[in-house]
Amino acid sequence: MKKYISVLVAAIMMVCCLSACGSVDDTSAASSGDKLKIVTTIFPEYDWVMNVLGDNPANAEVTMLLDNGVDLHSYQPTTDDILKISTCDMFIYVGGESDEWVEDAIKEATNKDMAVINLLEVLGDSVKEEEMVKGMQESEHEHEHEGEDADEHEHEEGEVEYDEHVWLSLRNAATLTDSISEELQRIDAANALVYKTNSDAYIKKLNDLDKQYSEVVSASNVKTLLFGDRFPFRYLTDDYGLTYYAAFVGCSAETEASFETITFLAGKVDELSLHAVMTIEGNDHRIAETIVQNTAGKDQQILTMDSMQSTTSKDVEGGTTYLSVMEKNLSVLKEALK
Repeated sequence: MKKYISVLVAAIMMVCCLSACGSVDDTSAASSGDKLKIVTTIFPEYDWVMNVLGDNPANAEVTMLLDNGVDLHSYQPTTDDILKISTCDMFIYVGGESDEWVEDAIKEATNKDMAVINLLEVLGDSVKEEEMVKGMQESEHEHEHEGEDADEHEHEEGEVEYDEHVWLSLRNAATLTDSISEELQRIDAANALVYKTNSDAYIKKLNDLDKQYSEVVSASNVKTLLFGDRFPFRYLTDDYGLTYYAAFVGCSAETEASFETITFLAGKVDELSLHAVMTIEGNDHRIAETIVQNTAGKDQQILTMDSMQSTTSKDVEGGTTYLSVMEKNLSVLKEALK
């Protein structure tokens, strides 16, 4: 993957250099008066930017790279994507293992004044390591390293893997929105007050919704969620003191659960008297259905929480926002914790 990106970036940079012969030195849009260009990788980043921009006084052009439902963990940038990053004024990305390709793209960017926001770096010590809880099925890790050199494999084995799904914490969202606002104020000082006012108002909405989550959890006797699926909601559950069980970690590519995993999770549903088995967005709920069929009552609801990993540009056009998704997730959580 990294070799592919390196070759792709090199090719794009060669084209850029050839087309720039005889032209004046590059300057950022913020300083030259051209349209401000902002590139984000995923939907939550895009929506936070749009809320900070508000009425968009700078007429900024905002791009969401993963706009057709492609999962962050399997995304591969196109030539056009790399070119957009290379010439933009602000680039925002998650920064986890799924974004290893970004390093080469930034290194060879033609706009050396680009503002870069790495979500994991902004959050610092609050970023959590990927966690295996009891009963969770391990990935077929050896298949991930087929064809790799032994030295490279050994290096990756020793690396810490972080949970990338930081956007599923409203508290993280407030911190990250503030960081985006500060960078926008810096690169577009003429509209700094507008961005500050917009971000303050939006962060208040995030904080208000965070309080609603806390109230729902506090009022519930149930404090455990069980996912017959991947589990990207650790930041959310940790925020409110919830425990969880799940079939797979959030970044897992597994789609088939073992007999042992199904049996363990079904047993937990019975032991904890849970009336709901959770899934994330998508049409394949077979694991959750199988868990329900292996419980004593076989009558649990299957409820879906949206991790925003499949949100498309069409969803955005239809009115989907980060807050609207988190509000729906709160309604689902309230039902699950009855």
